[in-house]
Amino acid sequence: MKSNDPCWCGSGQKYKRCHKPLERPVRPGTISPMRSVPPLIGRPPYADTGEPPPGREPAVKSAEVVERMRVACRVAAEILRDAGTLVAPGVTTDEIDIAVHEATIARGAYPSPLNYHGYPKSVCTSVNEVICHGIPDDRPLEDGDIVNIDVTAYLDGVHGDTNATFLVGEVDKGSRRLVQITRECLDRGIAAAKPGRPLNEIGRAIEHHAHAHDLSVIRTFVGHGIGEQFHGEPSVPHYYEPRLTTVLEPGMVFTIEPMIAMGDHRERIWSDGWTAVTVDGSRTAQFEHTILITDTGNEVLTRA
Repeated sequence: MKSNDPCWCGSGQKYKRCHKPLERPVRPGTISPMRSVPPLIGRPPYADTGEPPPGREPAVKSAEVVERMRVACRVAAEILRDAGTLVAPGVTTDEIDIAVHEATIARGAYPSPLNYHGYPKSVCTSVNEVICHGIPDDRPLEDGDIVNIDVTAYLDGVHGDTNATFLVGEVDKGSRRLVQITRECLDRGIAAAKPGRPLNEIGRAIEHHAHAHDLSVIRTFVGHGIGEQFHGEPSVPHYYEPRLTTVLEPGMVFTIEPMIAMGDHRERIWSDGWTAVTVDGSRTAQFEHTILITDTGNEVLTRA
């Protein structure tokens, strides 16, 4: 979009000068107690202590690990799909957390975020200017909000990770555009992930598309390797990093999860130690898939 195009928020200002928040800022609500998981459910090693054990998992997975991941990723995708149907004005993010928690357990899986480094809930819910790691609470979603729901399921010793941003009721044109472009950024990142290519081609594709639409790319939070560990190698920036020349190989499994903002790409962290919000209060959106690099391209493991 050219700089002389009209502002997408509807204020009549030029877009380049209008990255202000469109609503009052999100404020923390009351967080309910951490929910329990039945003892028969397989648990990741941090479930009781809150601390993942040290160790590095190979970036290239065995065929056996990949097969287990296909199942865990499919389960995560199904849970995310169902959670998205709950999004509506008046619904609290805590109610979404309850639904995700119960749906995960019903499938014989453990909700990976629960007690990961002490995180108190089974899903991350990030509303409006919250970039990521929003903690579900008793704040009702309001007409015009956007909310990201980030689901990870641990099943049979591996994690599957996916997220999407949903519209709450009647959403302004600028926010709808942000969500659409962010989804396209993910698609372009996935298209760039092919064997023999450098890892930084993923970030190049995402950043190019976001900047072409006068949007910014959050730089602090990146995609990551995943498998038996929740987070591992490689790290996957969503911007172009020329020094990141790691060559993609068949068998690599990692997430691509661009966070795209209307305004400033920088963040600040709430006192809860988790919730990251844009410094200028501008809205952000995010979409995520877990992908496998194959001999000829890639396979998206988290399609419902």
